Amino acid sequence: MKIAIDGPAAAGKTTLARRLAEELGYLFVPTGAMYRAAALAKKRGIPPDRARIEVREGGRIILEGEDVTDLLSSPDLDELSSQVAVDGRVRRHLVALQRQIARGRDVVMEGRDIGTVVLPDAELKLFLWADPEERARRRLAERGGDYEEILAAIRRRDERDSTREDSPLRPAPDAVILDTTKLSPDQVLAEALRLVEERLAKLDR
Repeated sequence: MKIAIDGPAAAGKTTLARRLAEELGYLFVPTGAMYRAAALAKKRGIPPDRARIEVREGGRIILEGEDVTDLLSSPDLDELSSQVAVDGRVRRHLVALQRQIARGRDVVMEGRDIGTVVLPDAELKLFLWADPEERARRRLAERGGDYEEILAAIRRRDERDSTREDSPLRPAPDAVILDTTKLSPDQVLAEALRLVEERLAKLDR
């Protein structure tokens, strides 16, 4: 089974995808981290559209043979990964890798174009949303910093992601939209598990 989880920055995609994958025993694929790895590759002088990026159990990200997972949350990669993500060559390279990872296995893949571009045949598509103000509060609690600067950065990212020509951020027509603004992570997980059970029951018929 393939589960696609899309949505804007700090909507709760990664938290949900990681927990859902653990609950189900599926491979967790954080595509945002793959774009961050591509940004790190660029920073290191490696062409990001040819970087060797792998995803291992637990969503660990391997760049050119090195586990770089713990290097990817640095704020300087936020803006750079957003810029790298609008490069059509990089997107094509990573989409091909993501499809290859998902081939013939159970995955929970999260990002911004999974249900629309990467895995349009996914059995379950979720689109997570939350108000920009709430997303800024979450990012502030997670990383610290200045609230107004974080909010402005989130709004810039939303604008860039939703208006880019290549794979813009938008829900797939058959996606279930979950507004997580007032929901706890546990509540979001419970609803996602309910939807998974519903889909699996239909597939078993």
